[in-house]
Amino acid sequence: MSSFSYTVADTQTFTITHARHMAAKVATDLRRMQRMYGYPSDTAIAEYEQEVVVLLKAGFLGTVTYGFQRNGNWIEPTLRYTDSDLYGSGTDDDPGRIRAGKDVSGASFHSYLAYSAKWQNATAAEREAVKKEFPFSRTGASEPGVNGYLENDRTYSAGGRALNRSVVRSY
Repeated sequence: MSSFSYTVADTQTFTITHARHMAAKVATDLRRMQRMYGYPSDTAIAEYEQEVVVLLKAGFLGTVTYGFQRNGNWIEPTLRYTDSDLYGSGTDDDPGRIRAGKDVSGASFHSYLAYSAKWQNATAAEREAVKKEFPFSRTGASEPGVNGYLENDRTYSAGGRALNRSVVRSY
């Protein structure tokens, strides 16, 4: 009796095309938020999309959050995207399902970026090279709290990477 074994290797290279595919889904989410709540502007959406492309391609995106803050806390509607390796089936959800009709009175629109561990380990020259590609500059700030909780609801993926989307939900 003979036995056979084989190995299948599936490696993917993450490209700028993959980064653009995933960033376009973020931009679609932000356009839906804009239609329902008036923010962010078209210019801001284009800049956020470009920033996500640059960060994903370099592997420097940890999390990025877009949404409304009141009293220093994120409120519904707020979206958070977390970059990760893609494990399993390769889910690539459609963007959308932003809840309409949430109370944003007295709130203002913000974004907050947390870099990845790869960013922290990069040289100053590597960081500066990537920052030159950003459409705007960010300043340091403490991460806002959440008024409610974060619920994972979507995964956008391409080229072996995933952006996991979480939304702020009210209690």
